[in-house]
Amino acid sequence: MKISGARAIIKSLEKENVNVIFGYPGAAICPFYDALLDSSIRHILTRNEQGAAHAANGYARATGKTGVCVATSGPGATNLITGIATAYMDSIPIVAITGQVSTELIGRDVFQEADITGATAPFCKHNYLVKNAKKLPYIIKEAFHIASTGRPGPVLIDVPIDIQNTEIEFNYPETVDIRGYKPNYKGHPMQIKKAAEEISKAKAPVICAGGGIINAEASAELLELAEKCCIPVTTTLMGKGAIPSLHRLSLGMLGSHGSPVANYAVNNADLLILLGARVGDRAIAATHKIAKKAKIIHIDIDPAEIGKNIEVTIPIVGDVKNVLRDLISIVEKGNVDEWNQKIQSFKSKHTVSYEDVNEGDTVKPKYMLSLLSEMVPDNTIVTTEVGQNQIWAANHFNVSRPRSFITSGGMGTMGFGLPSAIGAKIGTPESTVITISGDGSFQMSLQELGTIKQCKIGVKVVIFNNSRLGMVREIQRTKYRGRYSQVFLENNPDFVSLFGAYGFKGERVENNSQVRAAIERMLSNDEPYLLDCVVDPEEPTL
Repeated sequence: MKISGARAIIKSLEKENVNVIFGYPGAAICPFYDALLDSSIRHILTRNEQGAAHAANGYARATGKTGVCVATSGPGATNLITGIATAYMDSIPIVAITGQVSTELIGRDVFQEADITGATAPFCKHNYLVKNAKKLPYIIKEAFHIASTGRPGPVLIDVPIDIQNTEIEFNYPETVDIRGYKPNYKGHPMQIKKAAEEISKAKAPVICAGGGIINAEASAELLELAEKCCIPVTTTLMGKGAIPSLHRLSLGMLGSHGSPVANYAVNNADLLILLGARVGDRAIAATHKIAKKAKIIHIDIDPAEIGKNIEVTIPIVGDVKNVLRDLISIVEKGNVDEWNQKIQSFKSKHTVSYEDVNEGDTVKPKYMLSLLSEMVPDNTIVTTEVGQNQIWAANHFNVSRPRSFITSGGMGTMGFGLPSAIGAKIGTPESTVITISGDGSFQMSLQELGTIKQCKIGVKVVIFNNSRLGMVREIQRTKYRGRYSQVFLENNPDFVSLFGAYGFKGERVENNSQVRAAIERMLSNDEPYLLDCVVDPEEPTL
């Protein structure tokens, strides 16, 4: 029996076990939305297409599945671009489906036409402009395979409206075989043996765990290696959650906004073991200096990342989970007791005392976040916006498991936190989901409160409100001699009243003495709730 291309897309998504998608309809994607009415797939109507892409991102990161977002042609498709680029930079598997004008009109600048495949080519793993409706099932199978295998990432499928209306015989392939695309999952045995030898010889080793550990579900293997060889572990921003924050070997996040002990360890190590980390500039700035002092083992599934930003002694291409299993089976602990004593001594001298910050006439983010991490249920997922709020959360909110801290690392996208929280809550409805925001970044996607209301999504929001674009102001204070330009937000709305307009509860928290009781009220049920926390504009991230 023949079915329309639009119905073929729906059936293909069902074959891929997709049960929820995020999107916003329009004329060029109407055949798809008409076919969706006959499907059991749940659709979440966001208030902006960018919100749909970020929600698909949050869903993917909370569940480990591929997220799906949908938009129409022209401005609908271009509104997805920031979300697609965000997923690309952080290696998150999403499939974006866009409508397009009719095939014979492409290139004629007709109403709502945009070359979305050309526009997204630099930051998609792959994309498609579908020209033959018969190929739709295979293209979708291929897209999900590419998005979720190797180094994960976004794939876009642009489907002209006439292709959606064309009838085809539906046959969904069981497998795909893509010429030239063969991710390497097994590390080279000789390289793994060399790595084991270097680890056993090292007197001051340190592990740097990135987002690849979480993508590969390799946290257990990371812990086994660290504990077997007594190697301290630092994480990148994307790797937060790879090791429990309070584990004895955990050093916290490294980098320009990281913990002192993490940076001390990396800068004084004689062996740096990079696991699923791309060595971004905010994580390791002076890579040439570190490479001169320490030997580098770099394990990554993407060969393009190895040696790109830092000179590597032992490169190992492969799935980090598989490589770690092989490495653990042969590695022996080195003479690292003196190194660990140094690390613990440094750590104890530079540990933040939250008792020092629990007084004052404003809310101290470090105190609030440390208390919040103590009070939340074990199943809590935190998403963040970008700015000071992100850095405070990364350094002071303790997590105990992977996929519980979701943030925009590589792209640093303001407006990410709220829609990604929606996706995380939809994907894991049993979780308590809290988004940590700044007053500036929250206003980039506050319209998604409408999505939360319509779909009855119990997302909590904490705003650190300093009436400033805090991170930019901090940069202008330290690097531009305090010449402040366009960073003042004194005329912010009343966020509690704004929440009230959507029928949600919330409260303004003005000092640390009010924090504990406010958190208790926020966590008392699974309804949306706002804590609008007054923060001193001079409060720094470091």
